[in-house]
Amino acid sequence: MWGNWNPFAELDALRREIDRMAEGFGTQRNLWRSVFLPGRAARAFPLLNVSEDAEAVYVEALAPGLDTETLEVSVKGGTLTLEGEKKPLSGVKPEQYHRTERSAGKFVRSLDLGTEIEESKVTAEYVNGLLLVTLPKGEKAKPKQISVKVK
Repeated sequence: MWGNWNPFAELDALRREIDRMAEGFGTQRNLWRSVFLPGRAARAFPLLNVSEDAEAVYVEALAPGLDTETLEVSVKGGTLTLEGEKKPLSGVKPEQYHRTERSAGKFVRSLDLGTEIEESKVTAEYVNGLLLVTLPKGEKAKPKQISVKVK
């Protein structure tokens, strides 16, 4: 009658999905970072690409339409925090919209970098809706070349 259906596997999958969804809601501050976004599930904003090489960690944040006066980038204890606000489109009354998918409101996004950063050397620039952050690694985080003596 039940075939291959396993209710315990279904419950475990549901628990994992709930844990994943609740992961970003640890603090009130994290709650507000994605609440204003449309859709069936809250998504983190801005969307990030993170890469690194031996010298630095690079973050590209896709964030078109930001009010640059509200944009704040900070690094503390290996955590990068991006804060700002997207202003709503002006000149259109809410009752005139048939559909709106572009979000507006304040956001906060934090990212644990997982490595030591030279906080005083971090640079950021906002170009064509893309926030580019360069985070130079601290000396302890840089790979060391060790010479091998051959006897």
